[in-house]
Amino acid sequence: MKDPRVKKFAELLVNYSVKAQPGENILISAVDTAAMPMIEELIDAIYAAKANPFVLFTAQSVQRKLYRGANDRMLEIMRKNELDLIKEMDAFIGIRAIENKFETNDVDPVQMMNVVQKYRSDVSDAIMEKKWVTTMFPTPAFAQASSMSIEAFEDFFFSVTTLDYRKMDRAMDPLKALMERTDKVRLLGPGRTDLRFSIKGLPAIKCSGECNVPDGEVYTAPVRDSINGVIEYNTPTAYLGTRFDHIALTFENGRIVRFEGSHPDKLEEIFNTDEGARYVGEFAIGVNPYIIEPQINILFDEKICGSIHFTPGRCYEECDNGNQSAIHWDLVMIQTPEYGGGEIYFDDVLIRKDGRFVLPELECLNPENIK
Repeated sequence: MKDPRVKKFAELLVNYSVKAQPGENILISAVDTAAMPMIEELIDAIYAAKANPFVLFTAQSVQRKLYRGANDRMLEIMRKNELDLIKEMDAFIGIRAIENKFETNDVDPVQMMNVVQKYRSDVSDAIMEKKWVTTMFPTPAFAQASSMSIEAFEDFFFSVTTLDYRKMDRAMDPLKALMERTDKVRLLGPGRTDLRFSIKGLPAIKCSGECNVPDGEVYTAPVRDSINGVIEYNTPTAYLGTRFDHIALTFENGRIVRFEGSHPDKLEEIFNTDEGARYVGEFAIGVNPYIIEPQINILFDEKICGSIHFTPGRCYEECDNGNQSAIHWDLVMIQTPEYGGGEIYFDDVLIRKDGRFVLPELECLNPENIK
């Protein structure tokens, strides 16, 4: 029997996130076979919108085989083929239904960076010039990473992804306005975390279900050379097939001058990808009321209520601080009491303490007010 929640989710992605219009070409890009029920519902929803569905499907095990041996000529052909397809599209819906989060862990790090630089980076940039949304679909691997049964994770997933994003969007307005008036930011948190930077003159972008589902963040970018201090991230992360824990970064005038954490050799490879990998392209505040624990899945973790993420690598075009890189690595610090607490100051005024907004105009973003 079909799960009616899948149909509702597909309709949200097609009609709210990418706002499909008659005659538009919509590319569904899916990874792993567990995505099949979602692909089928998306095709139906796209046809119902009188648009044209296209499907690009692969599996992580296939990607692993290709990436391990891919030479530069192969990567160029793969890049060209996908760019040619994307050029014909009006919108993109990406679905990850990962069966093993660490399937590409044994791809040589240098080779993986080559794949990112010569293939995936340009494809990602081309997608972001269209209407786009990325999401995932429940699998046993995601449930395991969350320490949940499959049934419990599915219930959690659909509660998170089908919330009232229009209500959330309205509640974000005061935070967006405040961020756009702010110059100096100070972050305090677990361990040695004491970080200062400027966001002066940069726009704040509301993320409320149009480009990511689940969603729930407001982001900007630091002035590129303004960052000084230390940040200790307290949320595990999986990046390029490897799990990392306890990452700490030290900044001087915007540049990462010291990094610590698990897998130091792989960290060095990542931060030496290019010059922009040592600078930051995004600063964001997470507000999704249903996401309170790490899933080791950045699509969820960067929206954790009471968190921030501070992202080495490429900035977004909508908030351009001038930093370009082949990487964009969202690293998360949770500031709730259970994770060591923390504070955010804007121009020396406390705006959030231990994960809760304390300014009256921002209290609308506390979890009980946006559920």
